[in-house]
Amino acid sequence: MANERKQTVAVVGAGVIGASIAFELQRRGFQVTLIDKGEPGRGASYGNMASIALDFAPGSGPATWKKIPGWLMDPQGPVWVRPSYAPKMLPWLLRFIAAGRPSRLREIEDAGMSLTRQAPGDFRTMLSAIGAPELMTEEGCLAIYETEAEFAADRDHIEMMQRYGFDFEVLNGGAIRHYEAELSPSIAMAVLLPDNKSIRDPYQLVVKLADAAQAAGARFVPGTVRNIERRPAGDAVVLLEGGGSIEVDSVVLAAGVHTRDLAAKLGEPIPLETERGYHTQIMKPGISMRYSIIWPHRAFMVTPTAGGIRVGGNVELAGLDALPDFRRPRVLVRHAQRALPGLKIEETTEWMGHRPALPDTIPIISPSSKMPGVWYATGHGHLGLTLSATTARLIADMVMGVKPTVDIIPFRINRY
Repeated sequence: MANERKQTVAVVGAGVIGASIAFELQRRGFQVTLIDKGEPGRGASYGNMASIALDFAPGSGPATWKKIPGWLMDPQGPVWVRPSYAPKMLPWLLRFIAAGRPSRLREIEDAGMSLTRQAPGDFRTMLSAIGAPELMTEEGCLAIYETEAEFAADRDHIEMMQRYGFDFEVLNGGAIRHYEAELSPSIAMAVLLPDNKSIRDPYQLVVKLADAAQAAGARFVPGTVRNIERRPAGDAVVLLEGGGSIEVDSVVLAAGVHTRDLAAKLGEPIPLETERGYHTQIMKPGISMRYSIIWPHRAFMVTPTAGGIRVGGNVELAGLDALPDFRRPRVLVRHAQRALPGLKIEETTEWMGHRPALPDTIPIISPSSKMPGVWYATGHGHLGLTLSATTARLIADMVMGVKPTVDIIPFRINRY
């Protein structure tokens, strides 16, 4: 840093996004304080599907609209809005539908791809910097289809990969089992996505990032942030529940869906919702998988990670306070056994977490429009792990006053 005194930054949120940002800022010479009400990595990052998914796809669009009525009528379907929460969700859902207009859809695709294209290089650089390159697998992902009709229904996704130049290979019959021998013969087609890697343990990744940041001089403060204030002298004050405060030069808000409340207090409300996701971790699966698999028609994924096999996916819109409905992950396990007949369900745990979701699918990576020295990194939805290293690099560039390598206009906080 140019000044003798290190510039100080508070990073609010110790999930994979916040921990990545804290590590990147600390290694660039800032003095970082990482703040979270729980231990690093114990929120939504703990239970993600460990996938580095580069083939970004907008959530909305005509193909999705056709499916929504059926999904909303099926409590065990891939998307479920709890009736008691539906009135509160309506403004978000209207924005979600608006984001799927053809005129907007290509803009969203371009923005998402501008981030995912950089993710592999950024991720490898980050893993190398924390001394853990082995956390990323070399195998890719298989998208599977039981019928040609399922494959045809995924045509828009295939065409998008072609349009943006992604490597993929369409497989049939025995060629599928060559890559993943455990797959059922009922799986008629598959698409190999060689660049969609997996992380061997996403929770351990966050722990290693937080530990590496602290080893470099960062400090971790347990606590809940209730507000941010800017003093006339220019420094920021992070106010904690219970009366504590932390004075810093800059603040990065990366608290997932909880960023919503802090943003509202700063006078810039954002349509950030929780997509409640579920997984089942199976520690004695009875099979060994090389590749992760995703079944687009049934909207779930199976990944070898965290010492076992993880089955997860699904979207439940029910807010932060509703109790989990563990019938949902059990449906996914039955689907997984259909794809993987040898899969045994022994020594299992079930989990539910809160993905921070914006209606246009792309995250907020942005300076505050209201308070100088405050930055946002939230709303990554299903791509928090994928975009963690890239988000950390972009935020660190902006905090330092360096021009980012991508156009950040699509990710600004005041785009709504």
